[in-house]
Amino acid sequence: MLFEATYNTINATAEAIFRIKGSKFIAHIFTIETENDFKNHLLQIKQQHPKANHHCYGLRLTTNRSVYKTSDDGEPAGSAGKPILNALLSADVTQCACVVTRYFGGTLLGVPGLINAYKSATEMAIHLAGISTHEITEQHTVKFDFEWMHIIQNLLKQHQAKIISIQQNEHCILTFVVTKTHAQNLISKLLNEYPLKGNIRFIN
Repeated sequence: MLFEATYNTINATAEAIFRIKGSKFIAHIFTIETENDFKNHLLQIKQQHPKANHHCYGLRLTTNRSVYKTSDDGEPAGSAGKPILNALLSADVTQCACVVTRYFGGTLLGVPGLINAYKSATEMAIHLAGISTHEITEQHTVKFDFEWMHIIQNLLKQHQAKIISIQQNEHCILTFVVTKTHAQNLISKLLNEYPLKGNIRFIN
């Protein structure tokens, strides 16, 4: 298979606490679909912990391991955000983020100590949240005359596609979601199978 058909993510929101030498590291892990989702979560965490010294994070939104965001939020460069991200990568989870809130305990941990603390807190949160596998989906919109509706709906059903919306005016405009496993075959049939060939158009 030339593409990834599934991805792993966490089962639930979770919170874990890692303590060392008086410092407390609170890892908050949660699923996200967009960067705005993440920003809203981060704001809520900051409001819950206004006296914390740092709110460091790592997040992933795709299966591409080179696409991510991290923040050390004032900690030494590479000592916080990257260890959090590495824990997410090691667990192979995406569409999620982990924010680790730190309360400083008065004793400097050094860069190796910080790396261990941020990574350990994140790993604990991942363990508590659990991991599940999901199929990657695609969304498509097609335009056609009403007379083809029954045939198209049958094809969608055969390929386990889910209809999101249907607009019926002069033409029908139907939006559906299908897993990558079934997408290529379904699209080929919609475009090429008799009698639909030439009578249906993808508009996205």
